[in-house]
Amino acid sequence: MKKTNMRFSVSLILFMLTIWVGSHIPYAFGNTSQNQIVYWIPIEENIEQGLSQYLKRAFAEAEESQADAIILEIDTLGGEVNAALDIGKTISSSSIPVTAYIKKEAISAGAYISLNAKKILMAPGSTLGAAEPRTISGATADPKMVAMWASNMRSVAEANGYNPDIAAGMVDRNLVIDEVKSKGELVSLSAEQAVTYEFADKIVADRTEVLSQLQLQNAEVIEVSLTPSEKFARFITSPYVIPVLFLIGLAGIAVELFTPGFGLPGAVGLSSFGLYFFGHYIAGFAGPEILILFVVGVFLMGIEIIVPGFGIFGLLGFGSLVAGIAFAAFDPFFGLTSFIIALMLTAVGIIIAIKYFGVKGTWNMFILRSEQKNESGYNSSNGKHTLIGKKGVTTTPLRPSGWALIEGERFDVMSEGAFIDQDTPIQVVRVSGASVFVRSQKSS
Repeated sequence: MKKTNMRFSVSLILFMLTIWVGSHIPYAFGNTSQNQIVYWIPIEENIEQGLSQYLKRAFAEAEESQADAIILEIDTLGGEVNAALDIGKTISSSSIPVTAYIKKEAISAGAYISLNAKKILMAPGSTLGAAEPRTISGATADPKMVAMWASNMRSVAEANGYNPDIAAGMVDRNLVIDEVKSKGELVSLSAEQAVTYEFADKIVADRTEVLSQLQLQNAEVIEVSLTPSEKFARFITSPYVIPVLFLIGLAGIAVELFTPGFGLPGAVGLSSFGLYFFGHYIAGFAGPEILILFVVGVFLMGIEIIVPGFGIFGLLGFGSLVAGIAFAAFDPFFGLTSFIIALMLTAVGIIIAIKYFGVKGTWNMFILRSEQKNESGYNSSNGKHTLIGKKGVTTTPLRPSGWALIEGERFDVMSEGAFIDQDTPIQVVRVSGASVFVRSQKSS
């Protein structure tokens, strides 16, 4: 009886242990099909630093959730080279497998981002390539930039198993690739060509097929979207918006200085600079110390305007302001260059405004505009020239300046030469500006 009870107890323990181990196997070996997690992240419109910050946040969330896969849905015509490089680093350093799903276009910087993924899927009619770098004006970048970008494309292609020559041919027109491109052309692959040249694994129609191809059809899909603040940061940190903000800011402040009172132009100008700093703060490029630099700069320049000195406050303030603007930008050189260009355009506008409209408002503080006329009892210093040759007597010692009575009128005079005692006969010898010079009659 005791043996029977013991066997029953052992069997019960083994049964419970089997249940416990079975329930914990999924945690030991990863998610099962019932609890797999996929992060679906859209990459759309222009590639800029605001997008880079958004992707860093999305990847961090995926890591924290222990996601099984990250899928980037790409539809972009490109953007900033530096932003694309940052996004590439985010993708390549991810511990979670990343798949690029090219829904429509992955052009220029979009092509580079796609090649950082270990697997590429493309929708019918989509394209990949044409990654020639261009300036903000649309012109082809200089040869050094082309060579650098081609090298990056080649490097990332080699790292992920794509043809490096074709990747470089997406950038360099001078590269010749047999049966792929001639000199003067750029490689731009259709979905079918991408599969042929092993740049894409397969052509898939939609999200369902993407998940099926990755064997994640039963996974929970978490779609990461931009927050309102990230959308704002993406707009403000765009290289096309930053110069406009500077121009509006400087123009608004300049108009305010030339018009009476403080009104809409000044408010718009200050708001433009505020938007610049706030947007870069949200994007993670500017910290509180940068904002302090800007505020200190404005404060010091205000002191220089209100209390004119030797320009020290003005120079320190301007330096602090420019430093704040430069270091708040994702690229200090770009921020500084944009500000200088906006400053030059504003200066040209000020010159034109002064020439055709005159000077008004706050600038009148620095310009003497009142008129003093003889009819109101004022005599210009030029009128003192009539004193030359006239005689008088000192009423105080001249050491060298003092007072003298000349033809019954008291004048502030200066001795030309030696000191002159009080009650000494003098004669006016010359007048310079407002100064009347006299000489002792005893020595004449």
